Amino acid sequence: MQVSIESSKGLERQIKVVVPADKVESEVTQRLQKATKTVNIKGFRKGKVPLNVVKQQYGKAVRQEVVGETVNSSFYEAIKQEDLQPVGQPKIEAVVDNAGEDLEYTAVFEVYPTVKLADLSKVSITRPVADINSEDLEKMIDVLRNQQASFDETDKPAVDGDKLNIDFVGTLRGKKEFPGGSAEGQDLVLGSNSMIPGFEEGLVGVSAGDETDLKLKFPKDYHAEEIKGKAVTFAVKVNTVSAKTLPALDDDFFAMYGVEAGGEEKFREDIEANMQRELNNAIRNNVKNRIMDQLYTLNKVDVPQALVANEIVQLKKQMIQQFGGGQEIDLNMLPDDMFQAKAARRASLGVIVSEVVKVEALTPDDAQVRARVDEIASTYETPKEVVDYYYSKPELLSSVEAVVLEDQVTELVLSKGKVKEEKLSYEDAVKPDPEPEA
Repeated sequence: MQVSIESSKGLERQIKVVVPADKVESEVTQRLQKATKTVNIKGFRKGKVPLNVVKQQYGKAVRQEVVGETVNSSFYEAIKQEDLQPVGQPKIEAVVDNAGEDLEYTAVFEVYPTVKLADLSKVSITRPVADINSEDLEKMIDVLRNQQASFDETDKPAVDGDKLNIDFVGTLRGKKEFPGGSAEGQDLVLGSNSMIPGFEEGLVGVSAGDETDLKLKFPKDYHAEEIKGKAVTFAVKVNTVSAKTLPALDDDFFAMYGVEAGGEEKFREDIEANMQRELNNAIRNNVKNRIMDQLYTLNKVDVPQALVANEIVQLKKQMIQQFGGGQEIDLNMLPDDMFQAKAARRASLGVIVSEVVKVEALTPDDAQVRARVDEIASTYETPKEVVDYYYSKPELLSSVEAVVLEDQVTELVLSKGKVKEEKLSYEDAVKPDPEPEA
């Protein structure tokens, strides 16, 4: 077999492969001879069909099959011979396949870039540090009680936290209605910040049956171009006012959160444990993201378009899962350009992290993998069954191993870089960092 590199532009390689004719011809002949023993052709007994008859009927199809397999196997021999690392599947072009002649074809593909890692001691980040105090716990319990609150109609004026049912019509300069500015029978909890600034505040003190005009201004960064930054008037009619009643801290309430015994003490223990788990995860994710930002900034790499294309597909799937409402949506309906920059960044980080793993000879730590699986399982009613399930499914376990490997990269970089601790409140520490500009 002859292999020659025809061109090398950036990450693209074009190689020409020539496979000796006898390799293809002998394989075709062997398969046709084997077929003479098994095929059924009218006018001949099974096992007695002449080779030339089998060749006449099946020769073209058998040759196509052999050529396809030969191209596939010879391509991988060729890249091994030339010590190339292809990304994705090659594009096979200019196939020359004539009986009795050498098989020739050209394969076009991208290769992984050569990465020269920056000195990891140049990494510099801040690591959040936070504790959970009694005030944080009380706030969380208040959040849970508000989630289970009931509302009863009242004649009293509305206060923050009450639920109103309203009709409203929004107009520009009190004259022209604008799209999306009107509704009937809409429920609104005052203090939920679900409307533009000033809307909910303007309804504090209203009672059922009241009508009022709210003169407001849309934010300058509002998503609708025709009304952002514009002065508007909302004519609001209050249909009902319903006062909020918070549930008592009793066994019925505790049972909603899985506490069947142990009362308020056990409930508080469980809530604090969940908060601690959320805090740990948030700090771990923010530190990892900050490390990744630094690695991306310090290491500029050429990215194979095949990797970017794969990331675009994954980002589309994530968007559909998040916003698709369970509908079957064709990925091609979402334009690639919408995801291009983020996909390129993710692909770059994948190449960089892979290089760190290779250079440092990292492998997933079994103890960390088990700890991560145990952490996932702890949120279920039967943790042992979840653990057993993960260890019985190689694809699930490999996804955990990949996350652990990223954690190990993070730990390695932290050990070599500069880290400054930043004391934060619980509320600030659990907030995710803003997504970086791609």
